[in-house]
Amino acid sequence: MKTIDIFKALSNETRLSMLHWLKEPEKHFPAQGAHIPKGINFVGGVCVGDIQEKAGLSQSTVSSYLNMMQKAGLLESFRYGQWTYYRRNEPFIREFAEQIRTEL
Repeated sequence: MKTIDIFKALSNETRLSMLHWLKEPEKHFPAQGAHIPKGINFVGGVCVGDIQEKAGLSQSTVSSYLNMMQKAGLLESFRYGQWTYYRRNEPFIREFAEQIRTEL
């Protein structure tokens, strides 16, 4: 885990909002999973298009933001066909919070 990459990902208000929205996807987005095949468990995943609509930014900007957060370890993704879903990587976020608590 590169701490600086995590802080860079969190240093943008919109990316921080996205992470917040994904904490409670059922509250911030319509029902998800229409394109995820049966038997695939990706609970809490939200389609990029829905995140883009809520953020009010271009698809390319939103995809770039989501990719940055995924590379930092904050998000997980699942791609099926033309749809990509993202959700928070809760174990990683907990680990990072613990690291901040004990080391900083």
